[in-house]
Amino acid sequence: MTQPSLAHATAFGRMYSRSTSSSPQVPSITTVIGQEAKDLTGWAGHLAATELAGDPRLGGAVGSSSQLKTLAREASDAAARFREAAAARGDRVHAYAEQVARRELGLSHDADAALETLAEHAETAFADRFNEWWELYDVTPLAAEITVWNHTVGYAGTLDLVAEIGGRRCLIDFKTKGLDRRGRAKQLSESVVMQLVAGLQAEESLLDAEAGQWEPWAHGQDCVLLAVAISEAEVVPVQAVPEVLRQHWHKFWALRQVWEHSRSTTEAGRALRQIPPPPVDHAVTTPKDGATSTSEASQVKGYGPGPAGATVTDVTATD
Repeated sequence: MTQPSLAHATAFGRMYSRSTSSSPQVPSITTVIGQEAKDLTGWAGHLAATELAGDPRLGGAVGSSSQLKTLAREASDAAARFREAAAARGDRVHAYAEQVARRELGLSHDADAALETLAEHAETAFADRFNEWWELYDVTPLAAEITVWNHTVGYAGTLDLVAEIGGRRCLIDFKTKGLDRRGRAKQLSESVVMQLVAGLQAEESLLDAEAGQWEPWAHGQDCVLLAVAISEAEVVPVQAVPEVLRQHWHKFWALRQVWEHSRSTTEAGRALRQIPPPPVDHAVTTPKDGATSTSEASQVKGYGPGPAGATVTDVTATD
């Protein structure tokens, strides 16, 4: 897959710039979606336990705490290694899909090289299934790997494919999937609907990355949103149901706000500080009426009301 020239890895996730010579300005679509917390501890534990149980060194390590710790430490990285391998495989399959689209568009392409790369990893079955889907659905590509921008909400991203299928214009996102126990492609996550609707709501598309030249987004109306799961056994295209797009768009908007506030709190600096105990002799005074109040002497660093007398009640939440 072609690396988007305007995408940058930052401390706040992947971000996009307006040109190759400008700084990152907005988060990527996938970075925004990634703000939704997902508990994968059970899955990670299962992978670690499975790898440990299948390690041929396990039998010889029984009775040796040091050897068992070594095996356990190596097995604990199973989830990370699985994700890295899956991401690399996904990049190779996406690269092939992109090159096929470029070939059909009459653009320069490396479809043969992309296929050879898949062959080197024994993954040509993904290409075979993709080719079958392409022919069966009579896909006519309009644009491949197109970078889009939304100023109103503040995000950017790169869409896999815009194509015409059955007389309808489609925004398409490819997902490389493994197989379940039945030998079928694993199901897609519903978060892909946010990814698709964010693409639909784009306002501009990139013309020239080096010059920072953009044009109005031409594919934001009357489009079918498709997620296409590509596996070794089959390709499963699914449509984002039009009636639920508004709700998923609102969820994406909310996650964009989460990203913004997370960044602003990080950039604000340290949120906690240690404080010394208050001066014993001057910490409290007792007025004649018996009420307890804090004296001026107790207003030391860490105990006063803060800058300009601000309190937590002075903070007003904004959208």
